[in-house]
Amino acid sequence: MATAKLMDFDKALELFEPVLGFEVHVELNTNTKMFSDAPNPANEKYHAAEPNTLIAPVDLGLPGSLPVVNETAIRSSISLGLALGCSIAESSRFARKNYFYPDLGKNYQISQYDEPIAFEGSVEVELEDGTVVTIPIERAHMEEDAGKLTHMGGATGRIQGAEYSLVDYNRAGVPLVEIVTKVITGTEHRAPEVAKAYVQTIRDIVRGLGISEARLERGNLRCDANISLRPRGTEKLGTRTETKNVNSMRSVERAVRYEIQRQAQILADGGTITQETRHWHEDTGTTSPGRPKSDADDYRYFPEPDLLPVEPAAELIEELRAALPEQPVARRRRLMTEWGFTDLEFQDVRNNGVLEEVAATIAAGATPATARKWWTGEISRLANAQEKDAAELISPENVVALQQLIDAGTLTDKLARQVLEGVIAGEGTPQEVIDARGLAVVSDDGALIAAIDEAFAAQPDVLAKIKDGKVQAAGAVIGAVMKAMKGQADAARVRELILERAAQ
Repeated sequence: MATAKLMDFDKALELFEPVLGFEVHVELNTNTKMFSDAPNPANEKYHAAEPNTLIAPVDLGLPGSLPVVNETAIRSSISLGLALGCSIAESSRFARKNYFYPDLGKNYQISQYDEPIAFEGSVEVELEDGTVVTIPIERAHMEEDAGKLTHMGGATGRIQGAEYSLVDYNRAGVPLVEIVTKVITGTEHRAPEVAKAYVQTIRDIVRGLGISEARLERGNLRCDANISLRPRGTEKLGTRTETKNVNSMRSVERAVRYEIQRQAQILADGGTITQETRHWHEDTGTTSPGRPKSDADDYRYFPEPDLLPVEPAAELIEELRAALPEQPVARRRRLMTEWGFTDLEFQDVRNNGVLEEVAATIAAGATPATARKWWTGEISRLANAQEKDAAELISPENVVALQQLIDAGTLTDKLARQVLEGVIAGEGTPQEVIDARGLAVVSDDGALIAAIDEAFAAQPDVLAKIKDGKVQAAGAVIGAVMKAMKGQADAARVRELILERAAQ
């Protein structure tokens, strides 16, 4: 694949105005699928199931099978719509979206078209410097997910060049809510940052509602980013591309920046933009062509004849409205005050994408300071090195257990970092890693004194210096003892014992 020419980002923004739009798909964590009683693999406990084992006749499109709407999915969809500031339709209808695709056994997807359950809303997103941007929401509609294709025999794992494809219908029929924004203008050079912040905000909202795990790396939350450019001073919108299923917050930001630079260069060279889907490549930080982007007419929507309209009672809507959690911006400001963080400390938490992990760790018993230390320090460092989200590496409960072992004197900070690496490597809980690796602090004063005496014997001049009041000379003995103890001694306790021995 030829490398696209890219224009300098700042130059691109001088010539063109970026126009954004987002389609975010949220998998709901109901126990069963949208239109069948098959288990829902979006739910954590089903995630690792064998292919084609979580299916029912409806999911396969077998003749004579009829869909039945999942009531919990309806309630979750209404809650999400309300949290997005949307109006809830008195009556909404499902529609058939027709297209042939191997991972849809019916050859159509049950979705919503001109009668969505939620419409006309907005959501506030907060950028890293505290700037708040309002994103207009056009609609949030219910639909079912498709299955999953695995392309075999090719070099890239994509359909191009593959020898054959395998289809897994486990995901077919998983409940989805698709959130569609209106056209977003005025973001200018902050367009990539706005994109990232918007997806983070949607993730925070759905997690706060408890309706989805919203993990991009697992596909619980998927973002399609629509990007177009228009020359400065013009009103007509440019031709858009849709970058599909970007699977991390960092990638959302990078994909938007890349498309702006790519499209700007094409337009500046006198070319035209193709309306198409684009695939994001995390390894190269580039996009590549997918398929021509279809318009609504191409899908031949028509009302789903097997399902009645959804007509939620006003009492249900108000019940769900009353149960809404805080909006993300308000919640962040409250937490910063409660935790006693400075603006910079709280921003550090946000920038590392570990706000929920810090909150969960504090809820599990850690102090705000220690929770922040672990998640923005060693855990984030290891996550960056492994190119993973920090939440994938360790649970808040294990972070609390690790800190408690330090507080109890079982571990030093240095040993704790080794234990952390063992937990992340899958070796068990912190205590299990300590037991298996023999990493506990040596707390036997007798063993420490023996090592100190040995160090004094090897460095008699150091003992004399300490006796003469040159306490800083103890550092050499501490180093020797720590080496003898393989780092498994409390340096502060070793220092105390050194001074006691020197005073005798």
